[in-house]
Amino acid sequence: MTKSNGSPVPRRAMVLAAGLGLRMRPLTDNTPKPLVTVGGKALIDHVLDRVAAAGVEIAVVNVHYLADQIERHLAGRRAPRIVISNERSELLDTGGVVVKALPSLGTAPFFHLNADTIWIDGVKPNLVRLAEIFDAARMDALLLLAAASSSVGYGGRGDFAMAPDGRLRRRLEREVVPFVYAGVAILDAALLAGAPPGAFSLNLLLDRAIAAGRLHGLRLDGVWMHVGTPEAIAAAEAAILASAA
Repeated sequence: MTKSNGSPVPRRAMVLAAGLGLRMRPLTDNTPKPLVTVGGKALIDHVLDRVAAAGVEIAVVNVHYLADQIERHLAGRRAPRIVISNERSELLDTGGVVVKALPSLGTAPFFHLNADTIWIDGVKPNLVRLAEIFDAARMDALLLLAAASSSVGYGGRGDFAMAPDGRLRRRLEREVVPFVYAGVAILDAALLAGAPPGAFSLNLLLDRAIAAGRLHGLRLDGVWMHVGTPEAIAAAEAAILASAA
C-alpha cells in the first residue's frame, strides 16, 4: 500500500474490460467498448489514468471481446503496469474474474473498477477518498456511489440506500433510492473467501456483505457520467468540457 496524507492507498487494481458492449452498438461492432473514445480518450484510459495518479502500480485487466485490440492498446502504457487476465475462452463475470486474478492482486485491499466508468473529481481525488475511508475491520467492500439525480446520462431509480454510518442496502423492487454505483470500489481479499468456482456475479458476495453489515458506501465528490449508449457520449463530453472551462 502507498500512502496519501497518511492513509493507505491500494497499489493494485482490477479493471473489468471483457464485456461485449451490446448497448453501445454500432460503435462496438468492431471496437471493444473500453476503446470507445470520449473526450478524445479511450474509456479505459480515463480509468487507468485515474488509478495511476492515485499511486496504483499494477492493474489487472481482463479481456474477452476483441481482446487483441485491447492488448495492443495497453501495450503502450507505462503506468500502471498492466497484467492481462485472458478470458477469451470463457467470460467469468464480475466475480469470477477477481478470483482468477487474485494471484496478481495479492492479499491486500485493491481497487475494483469498470473500464467504462468516467467521473470528474472534486477537491480531492475520489480514489484517495475511498482509501482514506476504507477500514477492513468494518468493511468487506467500500463502493463509490454517485447521486442518481445529478449524474450525467443516468435515468434509473438508483441502486442503493445508505445509512448515516455508510452501510448500504439494495433498492427494493418499486423503490427509488438516492445512489447509483459508480463502478469503482475497494474490495478486501477476504470478501472472496468461499467464492464459487467459475463464472459468477460479484453481487453474490456483495449481498453476503450486506447481510453481515459489511458493505459500505462513499458519496462521490464531483460528477459521474453514465456512458452506456452512443447517445450518452455527447453529454459526457459536454460535462468534461464544462469542468475544464
